[in-house]
Amino acid sequence: MKKSKYLFVFGVFIFIFTFFSVSSKISFDNIFGLGSSIELENPGEKGNVKLEKPVFIRIFKEERKLEIWQENTSGKYELYKTYDICTYSGGLGPKKKEGDKKTPEGFYSTEKSLLNPNSSYHLSFNIGYPNEYDKAHGYTGSLIMIHGDCVSIGCFAMTDPYIEEIYSIVERALVNGQNKVDIHVFPFKMTTKNMSKYNGSEYYDFWKELKPVYDYFEKNKMVPKVGVIDKKYVLEEQADSL
Repeated sequence: MKKSKYLFVFGVFIFIFTFFSVSSKISFDNIFGLGSSIELENPGEKGNVKLEKPVFIRIFKEERKLEIWQENTSGKYELYKTYDICTYSGGLGPKKKEGDKKTPEGFYSTEKSLLNPNSSYHLSFNIGYPNEYDKAHGYTGSLIMIHGDCVSIGCFAMTDPYIEEIYSIVERALVNGQNKVDIHVFPFKMTTKNMSKYNGSEYYDFWKELKPVYDYFEKNKMVPKVGVIDKKYVLEEQADSL
């Protein structure tokens, strides 16, 4: 009888150990009750980063990349993961009007109210176009999303597995107290070489407004505060000197 009891206890121990060792997935709908039923691989920590920490998104059109950065314990951001963008429409340059099928460029953000777990495109979140800059220029349009289904008529479309992971990370950050997730959209990585490559573009003057924000993050690994003065993007530290 005692032997059977010991075998039973040992079996339960092995089951619990195996369950927590093998499975590294977490269901956000079970934890937060948000109904998205998304599982995220490898939750917890990656290096100095925790998934409940604030997150930041950068998009590079030409490279077709979406980066997720997360704040580390020192208050700076570390690259968590880079995702291939399945497709986007309209080529390089900012979105200016409803129906032009272009994706925006500039500085945007999403929040809890802009998440859509019931999207026709699997999952989606609105990036907040038009922003203050766009409105100052009279640009029109709405419902610009990062979504799944790999189809775009003016949005950034990901594969379904990628949007599931991206959506879950963004959702968790917002649930854990981040008021908004900043989303910076660039035409390309704004290196000196690339700026020189495109110096004949009709959008070059606009892109010069984006570059200081790109450079600030590259140097400091902190998300800069960006304002709009005289219809131009301005870093907060530049605005203070004006």
